[in-house]
Amino acid sequence: MDPLLSVRNLKKSFSVRGPLLQAKTRELRAVDDISFDLFPGDCLGLVGESGCGKSTVARLLLGLIRPDSGQVYFMGKNLTELSRRQMLPLRQEIQMIFQDPFSSLNPRMQVGEILAEPFKIHGRLRGIELRTEIIRLLSTVGLSERQMQLYPHEFSGGQRQRIGIARALALRPKLIVADEPVSALDVSIQAQVLNLLQDIQQQYGLSYLFISHDLSVIDHLCNRVAVMYLGRIVEYGTTDELIGSPRHPYTETLLSAVPVPDPSLPGTRIIPLGDPPSAIDPPCGCHYHPRCPYARPLCKQSSPALREVRPGHLSACHFSDDVGTQSRRLHH
Repeated sequence: MDPLLSVRNLKKSFSVRGPLLQAKTRELRAVDDISFDLFPGDCLGLVGESGCGKSTVARLLLGLIRPDSGQVYFMGKNLTELSRRQMLPLRQEIQMIFQDPFSSLNPRMQVGEILAEPFKIHGRLRGIELRTEIIRLLSTVGLSERQMQLYPHEFSGGQRQRIGIARALALRPKLIVADEPVSALDVSIQAQVLNLLQDIQQQYGLSYLFISHDLSVIDHLCNRVAVMYLGRIVEYGTTDELIGSPRHPYTETLLSAVPVPDPSLPGTRIIPLGDPPSAIDPPCGCHYHPRCPYARPLCKQSSPALREVRPGHLSACHFSDDVGTQSRRLHH
């Protein structure tokens, strides 16, 4: 099966001004040479702490910003070579669910108008057909026809995110990029939205790129995971394999932070050494080595390549065979 989305050697840096008395600008490497594939029907989780470059990856895939180098292939077309006008038809096939349901909806528009906007932009449906489709979209996400006339401020946070999901579904895309879509919601509402996303994926045959900092959310929804640290993918594999047997120290640390609901089960929190480094001035060699309990002199001298440690399971760690002695299983 050919991949729906292929990312190859993607890089993006931003110029950052120094303190007031320092006019010199410095380079922040937000995305540093990442590659991955996403296949039809897949849900790929992109996980990492805040500032690791996850949202920059989303913006690059959607063509909202241009990469410094690398390629993004979608349905066989290189998006990095297309003009804004050439991208317009493909935007129907890639949609986004935003993190904040409070700021991603126009407060001056009724829900019906918000959901009609994609059809108007792309010249699809009018009149009674448009109204019928909007009602169907609302029903799909658990909202009713009478709520078409309401404004975003009249809904709860979970309902607003359902509206955002309906808007993303409007043009029947093949790929949805979900950027932390449940992180701003209460835990009880998170479960409802995640279950809705699962149902929609099965109903529409969608593919997801699901961005999160929470591995328990990734475990619930995704079949494959890519772990990012300081702009790089440090581990990649199936969800069961990666969560059940991590092969990178950073993944092991993320897993140890996931709460276990049963207090009788043992679990040791792994605290990384030192403070998180800056993406403006990352450590030499392996970026994680100053915080890593497995670090040796080689880690400071040489940056490890992302290599296959088991079939379909990749890790960027010189000593991946040693990893796992401090981890615990999320499933148990």
